Amino acid sequence: MKTVAFYTLGCKLNFSETSTIKRQLIASGLIENSFDKGADLFIINTCSVTENANKECRRLIRKAKKISPNSRVIITGCYAQLKPESIIEIDGVDLVIGAKEKFNIFKYLNNFKKGIHGCEINNLDYFPSFSIEERSRSYVKVQDGCNYPCTYCTIPLARGKSRSDFIKNIISKIEDIGNKGTKEVVLTGVNIGDYKEPISNKNFYDLIKEIEKVDVIDRFRISSIEPNLITDEIIDFVKNSKKFVPHFHIPLQSGSDNILKSMKRRYNTSMYTNRIKRIKEKIENVCIGADVIVGFPSETEEEFEKTFKLIKNLKLSYLHVFSFSERENTIATEMKGKIDKFTISKRSKRLRILSEKLKYCYYRKFSNSKKEIIVEDKNKNGYQYGFTDNYLKVRIPSSKKFTNKKIKVQLGEIKEDCIFEGNPILEDVSKY
Repeated sequence: MKTVAFYTLGCKLNFSETSTIKRQLIASGLIENSFDKGADLFIINTCSVTENANKECRRLIRKAKKISPNSRVIITGCYAQLKPESIIEIDGVDLVIGAKEKFNIFKYLNNFKKGIHGCEINNLDYFPSFSIEERSRSYVKVQDGCNYPCTYCTIPLARGKSRSDFIKNIISKIEDIGNKGTKEVVLTGVNIGDYKEPISNKNFYDLIKEIEKVDVIDRFRISSIEPNLITDEIIDFVKNSKKFVPHFHIPLQSGSDNILKSMKRRYNTSMYTNRIKRIKEKIENVCIGADVIVGFPSETEEEFEKTFKLIKNLKLSYLHVFSFSERENTIATEMKGKIDKFTISKRSKRLRILSEKLKYCYYRKFSNSKKEIIVEDKNKNGYQYGFTDNYLKVRIPSSKKFTNKKIKVQLGEIKEDCIFEGNPILEDVSKY
């Protein structure tokens, strides 16, 4: 085997891990090809959050074998961990590599035998990961696994118990990334607010205080963090930070206390509301996104309306809307009161429309203002794109001289039809 191609499904944590596996295999002598061009070896890093992710994995396997009929296919990631016996039976799959061995894939390449490896879930070690492909932004894993027993979630089964890296290791990785020219680092994990340094038990607040001291990175962004783990210390720290940006992604899942209790979430709507209001009071122009699950068992029309109204009243900045899908070996599969697909689809559509309206209202506040963006190395139809610190997506006329640079732009007028790939875009940027 001389060439390898990768495909990643799911979260930014998966992207950071695929990037790490990729660097290992390239260092061992393989040459990377794009997935669509074909390769001798395909590695698909999977997700298990939704049924669609499982279906997409199977589609990618078929695609790989169609492009390169004589290729080898390795499946890893969360879906591989949960359903190894089913996946190895899929036509075209050669190896299934679980959580224990996914960072040792290279050792299976010289003596390639069809089979399953490393799917034992107990006593998993922590393995650091980060992405480096996007020149402007890197995703750095600081924590893995989860101890929360949410009734709909398979992540603890796929990734094991919560475990974290040492602060000095994280700092070293970030400094290395910054010295290679990356401008922004996003801290990722399964449940990053539950970060606890081995031995010392220093927490997430202790971690970000140390990260703030790194000079070679312009911006740090916190990925999804549970509302019960956002302390006043963290909020005050972000408010006063010169590096951590005013952007939070805080899962809600439901605006009904009954449903939250049924989900075994560790907060209620009162706590969630308190956290959002506290953040907005403290941090000017903050962007706050949220995850919402629609159609959880026994979600009545009244309970859905509570979710809709809570989100609307809190004036969140955007939503990630998920239709509930049953996951094997979770408590939710045994619950009564299943919601039909038509109702779930109708409710999901309402929330997605609300999300676009909330995003438009949030963007509109910054019409004709001046903001700094970090320009990404992506060119589409003569434009490049970048994000402000508070997560506004901005487009500018394409120019190589701006790539991976932080520049100040004069934002244009926000109009309701300024939509690009689901995101309002600040148009008519004319001053740099």
